[in-house]
Amino acid sequence: MHWICPFFARASCRSHHLSRFSILRAFSSQLQNQVTEEPVNQPLPQLGAAAEKENMILKTPKGTRDFNPKQMAIREKIFSTIISCFKRHGAVTIDTPVFELKDFLLENYGEESKLVYSLKDQGGEELSLRYDLTVPFARYLAMNKITNFKRYHIAKVYRRDNPIMTKGRYREFCQCDFDIAGQYDSMIPDAECLKVMHEILSALQFGDFQIKMTWEEVKNELVRKKGVLPEAADCIGEYIQLHGGVCLLKQLLQDPKLSQSKLAMEGLEDMKLLFEYLTLFGIVDQISLDLSLARGLDYYSGAIFEAVLLHQQDGHLKESFHVGSVAGGGRYDGLVATFDPKQRKVPCVGVSIGVERIFSIIEENTKISREKIRTAETQVLVAAAQKNLLAERMKLISELWDAGIKAEMFYKKNPKLLNQLQYCEETGIPVVVIIGQQELNNGVLTLRDVSTRTEITVPKEKLIEEIKRRLMK
Repeated sequence: MHWICPFFARASCRSHHLSRFSILRAFSSQLQNQVTEEPVNQPLPQLGAAAEKENMILKTPKGTRDFNPKQMAIREKIFSTIISCFKRHGAVTIDTPVFELKDFLLENYGEESKLVYSLKDQGGEELSLRYDLTVPFARYLAMNKITNFKRYHIAKVYRRDNPIMTKGRYREFCQCDFDIAGQYDSMIPDAECLKVMHEILSALQFGDFQIKMTWEEVKNELVRKKGVLPEAADCIGEYIQLHGGVCLLKQLLQDPKLSQSKLAMEGLEDMKLLFEYLTLFGIVDQISLDLSLARGLDYYSGAIFEAVLLHQQDGHLKESFHVGSVAGGGRYDGLVATFDPKQRKVPCVGVSIGVERIFSIIEENTKISREKIRTAETQVLVAAAQKNLLAERMKLISELWDAGIKAEMFYKKNPKLLNQLQYCEETGIPVVVIIGQQELNNGVLTLRDVSTRTEITVPKEKLIEEIKRRLMK
């Protein structure tokens, strides 16, 4: 492939256009003289806008934020952990538009629909920004007539909520979803979703997490919003306040009142089966059955789950820094059918990781521990020990890039060696290749270990091999 710089292409016919250039210059001079004769005391429309801009306060919209390089390094590590788990479980990834047809979204969120951002395009379509990744996934399945699918999706969603930035609650935030769609034997996909949630939260080293919601919250919901009589709510409360594991299930299965309800017994048998699978996955001790747990979204149709952070092992997390749920999910067997003209059901279950709340906790702990965060992954700095070695540095760094090595160099012709070495220590770059004129004459280069400050001489033809050997340690 041959690339031609436009400047040189124009330069080759410069003489041909010289007369034209002279005419244009003369014309522009004449035009300039005419312009200077115009009145200068006329108000310019741009002045008002400029004055307004001077008084403008630069900030991000309410409920949103920028992320600096250190913060992004933390976030990328979180995403890497989550994606690695999703892929380990065989999920593939998709993406969907940031907005959907308004009617598709609003009918699936119940009371939460008031938090959906709505907009209208020039063609008259009523649109809304996606509120979560679950409804777009159901639409995707129905539209493409997919009946079996295991997918993960990481993307931004939007909510007209009252933001609490210190608790990781935003109007624009990222969700990390893992879902299994298809007709499978009961509770096997549900167990895997809980396993995925457990693996991710354990890998991120949060400490203890469990499902928790008090009965009083549920009672208020039933009495004030759903119209249930207080006496009936108290009767329900006998069971709602219960939470536990296998022992609780045995107790409920033997309950004489529940045994009279076919629906209740079917649900308990499903829970029993789920806990058997969780035992096989080795996580049953970390899972608690809580009959009080309730979610506000209309599309959930079966078991739901939620992980709440209790405390951290290192004690860094302050009691006032409460972030609530860090993951949640559940079964939504009827959602896909709402998008399908023939109302064909595709059973689904999924989990969503609350990455923003997780990030808030990790960021807070990083500040407290004063942990040093690397914002770049540079492995090698190509440095010069003397002046006039820019060409040699550029040739060498190109060879390193071609070999897949992450490398940097100073954008100066003659940088000071001390400044280059200090930069490596400040940013955590582990290896420095130092070019000197005498070394070049002898066909060798100096390799410096930044942490130990030890140096060795390496033949130029073996440099890449030696660097890769050191980086693999």
